[in-house]
Amino acid sequence: MKRALLTLLLVVLFAQCRKAGNESESTDTAAATEEKEKTPFSWRNATIYFLLTDRFNNGDKSNDVNFDRTGKAAKLRGFEGGDIKGVTRKIKDGYFDTLGVTAIWLTPLVEQVHGGTNEGTGFTYGYHGYWAKDWTALDPNFGTEQDLKELVDNAHGHGIRVVLDVVVNHTGPVTPKDPAYPKDWVRLDPVCNFRTLETTTKCTLVKNLPDILTESDQPVELPDLLKQKWQQEGRLEQEMQELDAFFQATGYPRAARFYVIKWLTDYIRKFGIDGFRVDTAKHTEAGVWAELKKEAIRAFNDWKGENPARKLDDNEFFMVAEVYGYSAGNGRAYPYDDGQKVDFYANGFESMINFAFKHDARGSYDQLFTKYDTVLHGGSLEGLGVLNYLTSHDDGNPFDKDRKQTFEAGTKLLLSGGAAQIYYGDETARPLVIKGTEGDATLRSFMNWDALGKDSLAKATLEHWSKLSRFRKDHLSVGDGLHKRHQDSPYIFSRKYRKDKYSDQVLVMLDGPAGNKSIPVFDLFANGATLLDYYSGQTAKVRGGQIVLDTPYSTVLLAETR
Repeated sequence: MKRALLTLLLVVLFAQCRKAGNESESTDTAAATEEKEKTPFSWRNATIYFLLTDRFNNGDKSNDVNFDRTGKAAKLRGFEGGDIKGVTRKIKDGYFDTLGVTAIWLTPLVEQVHGGTNEGTGFTYGYHGYWAKDWTALDPNFGTEQDLKELVDNAHGHGIRVVLDVVVNHTGPVTPKDPAYPKDWVRLDPVCNFRTLETTTKCTLVKNLPDILTESDQPVELPDLLKQKWQQEGRLEQEMQELDAFFQATGYPRAARFYVIKWLTDYIRKFGIDGFRVDTAKHTEAGVWAELKKEAIRAFNDWKGENPARKLDDNEFFMVAEVYGYSAGNGRAYPYDDGQKVDFYANGFESMINFAFKHDARGSYDQLFTKYDTVLHGGSLEGLGVLNYLTSHDDGNPFDKDRKQTFEAGTKLLLSGGAAQIYYGDETARPLVIKGTEGDATLRSFMNWDALGKDSLAKATLEHWSKLSRFRKDHLSVGDGLHKRHQDSPYIFSRKYRKDKYSDQVLVMLDGPAGNKSIPVFDLFANGATLLDYYSGQTAKVRGGQIVLDTPYSTVLLAETR
């Protein structure tokens, strides 16, 4: 009897050990599979959330007023309180995760001119960030260096990249509090007429916006206004030593543009910024951007080398250009009015903002999707990127100005080939027509957070955009795959992506029937495969070459479960 009991005990123990071993093996295999199938990041498929730091979320009311900026500004032309801490708070809250965002684009954060101007649109402060006074310091209205470090670290912790808007073309305007940089640094006239390459670059963009002499290799001294400022702040010696080290290491002449390049790339080296959106790129000689890119890559590699545990992956530093008026249909080269063409892709940029997308979006789904498939795959932009948008901070003719097509706008933007730029509030139907504003101020109201608690359109729009964007985030084929139309009514298309060891495919139905629906899978998925509909959250198996769903939605976003 004892022998029998001992034998039974050994059998049980053996079985338990075997089960544990199998479970461990299964867990390891699952982990390896999950790692293998994890969606790699690609800037060509990125969903980039563009926000005006001052207008997004106020995380620290103690920094709302600085430099005695107490003059009465015109409507939406003064500082409104948004700051870096406010953005970080929304990262921590998971807002960007819910929305499927893979990168956040912040407007420039450097110290702005202290005064304001009145140039025809009412008294205005530099709340937007494009009026630099000192590139080496953050504007206290936006926050501190510690705030920026926390933002980048939190973003990276959520798998989100940070793109910083940068300006090399000009300083801030001259105000009673802000003298112009010296004449060997900037020109104060003429104003650009944009008729030729020269009258687009060697001129001031608008009146009273000093243009940096970016074309000059002439060595210049550091402006006294910066020396005096740094002396008062107790950091003159440190800044001068850093400049000496930079110019000695690089061999660059002490020309104006190289000072600015040094100052901007310091933010990469200090904080791990992942990319630059370059403002007014066509108003500066294209070679300047290749120089900026060279130093940006160097700084990014330095940061990664010092912070191996904090880097997200091995992607190189990213730069996207704002070349006003550029269309993906132009191909690589942007044509100036005098017939000269410049290839910005050959000068440091992986991507260009696509100003034509909002016009192309007026067409049908298939016209839109087919065009970008043709351009980006085998066309003139093969291997390159574009950043599509429907709304922006300075585009007075957005796709859906009155917010009457919020669902269509989200569908077209987030399911098109190329990277997608969500302008803050696109996803919540934030109003773009604000009574009493002048010019582009109407596009820059404070984020409508309150609407999410009481406005049915805001909530429904956010839900729609979030479903589409999370689908896009999980599937490289959405923004970077080959497009194929399978059926016109209801409209069904697929996307396929394959590169190296990673492959992905999805099937989408738009404008389908609500309720019960049978959807053919066109040999994309085998019988027995389990598919997830990202729009409804339902799963079902493929049977007889089709999948049957019963959802209240006309949109279906299908991919095989992993």
